[in-house]
Amino acid sequence: MREPQADWVSERLSRDHIADYKPFVFVDGEGVRCSLYVSGCLFACDGCFNEAAWSFRYGRPYTTELEDRIIADLGHESVQGLSLLGGEPFLNTGVCLRLIARMRAELGPTKDVWAWSGFTFEQLLAGSPDKVELLRELDVLVDGPFTLAERDLTLPFRGSRNQRVLDVRASLRAGAAVRAQRVA
Repeated sequence: MREPQADWVSERLSRDHIADYKPFVFVDGEGVRCSLYVSGCLFACDGCFNEAAWSFRYGRPYTTELEDRIIADLGHESVQGLSLLGGEPFLNTGVCLRLIARMRAELGPTKDVWAWSGFTFEQLLAGSPDKVELLRELDVLVDGPFTLAERDLTLPFRGSRNQRVLDVRASLRAGAAVRAQRVA
């Protein structure tokens, strides 16, 4: 596994590609979700479930047509929110921030946003401005790299014991990581 720095600015790395989009899923967070898998990750975790998405050129370009579809799917009354996975969302902040801004503008605060990152909350908070901006838009963050030696398939929403499921709003208020209460 590599250890990329949180001060690396997304626009230098990202090619605005997405590896996949999955509407109406039940595994990427609580409730029914729309999941966007961005392309590009520098962590290269051993045992990664989405190794193909390490390349910033994998998949297809993010388009307005795809964004229209995601917004329409998010508008469905049964959908609780948006999940951002990868690859690494915090190395693709342009795509993620654009989508969240439109979601908030069109759907208001009715949908929550979850993201998975190899960076920790503390690294993101001290990271580049684009990472801090994305962090401030989240409700839940699953942080830390996947560690094969700590793999535990019984954990909800994460693959290894070192990863945390955090309430981002409470963490920002406290200035320190606060575990999400609603997640076991």
